[in-house]
Amino acid sequence: MTLSSRKKIRVLVVDDSAYNRRAITEMLESAGEIAVVATASDGEEGLKQAIALKPDVITLDLEMPRMNGFTFLRLLMARAPIPVIVISGYARRADVFKAMELGAIDFVAKPQRHFSPEAATVRSELIAKIGAVRLLKPEALARQERGGDEGPPRVVVVGASTGGPPALQRLLSALPGDLSLCIAIAQHMPPRFTKAFAERLDRVSAFEVVEAKAGDELAQGRALVAPGGHTMRIVQTGSVLRCALAESGPAQKYAPSIDALFESAAAAAGARAVGILLTGMGSDGRDGMLRLRHADALTIAESEESAVIFGMPKEAIDAGGVAKVLSLEAIIGELIRLGRARS
Repeated sequence: MTLSSRKKIRVLVVDDSAYNRRAITEMLESAGEIAVVATASDGEEGLKQAIALKPDVITLDLEMPRMNGFTFLRLLMARAPIPVIVISGYARRADVFKAMELGAIDFVAKPQRHFSPEAATVRSELIAKIGAVRLLKPEALARQERGGDEGPPRVVVVGASTGGPPALQRLLSALPGDLSLCIAIAQHMPPRFTKAFAERLDRVSAFEVVEAKAGDELAQGRALVAPGGHTMRIVQTGSVLRCALAESGPAQKYAPSIDALFESAAAAAGARAVGILLTGMGSDGRDGMLRLRHADALTIAESEESAVIFGMPKEAIDAGGVAKVLSLEAIIGELIRLGRARS
């Protein structure tokens, strides 16, 4: 089906700046497949328009008078869940991920408060993300309609080395506990340290975080930390995924082994898996990321922007095993999006 023969995507633009509303409208309507059905200057007006018009997607500014974007999202998702793409300045990254926790499906960053001629470079990104709503809309609605027909949780495997503990604490503390995710972590750490590390993560996370024991089940809302000095693998027993542990031998360079965890996730979970390689030195995780990608899993490497040491992510990127390179904050946003989407 060609774009011209498909129904246009109906968009509501919510922004307190008249200049921005006009600029966004012109950007979107320059694409033949999009129609801006209304604009609103604040969240209160936007909520009324959203309920009355039921657009396919909403673009949202977060800083607005009367009702800001966060309140708008809370009320919208409770009353009439509609996919929302946040348009935000680079300086307010934390606000973007708060908005995604509240239900926004994606965001586009603009260089400054008001659109300028240079900001027209965001046009193609914004149009592409709105175009993707044809696929994303049912997943966005699933955030409000979680039920028994939901698929199994995504299996997220995370590897980290130097700089990993604070990165993992930031990641685990930012994830809401209702996400359809189960997590397995391989952090290079000596024996007897990982139990205390897991307990520390558990105190700051909405997930249940524990040091893994042989046979532990990977369950939604749970994160398993590989014990120091052991290699953790994911195995399937019937319809359940569990962890298997083996003591690492003296010849094994890395313990826990990120490669072993990732490779086992590729075999046991396939396309349901998400591989995330965070900060660290060396090449552990490189081969595992390749295996995951060949199994159609999503593979994400932490960017140089946020990684304390870019060694492991760079090795995996250079080997061709990485689908997305994201900052730690963006990884959090991606996991929130994935965890709120039906499998």
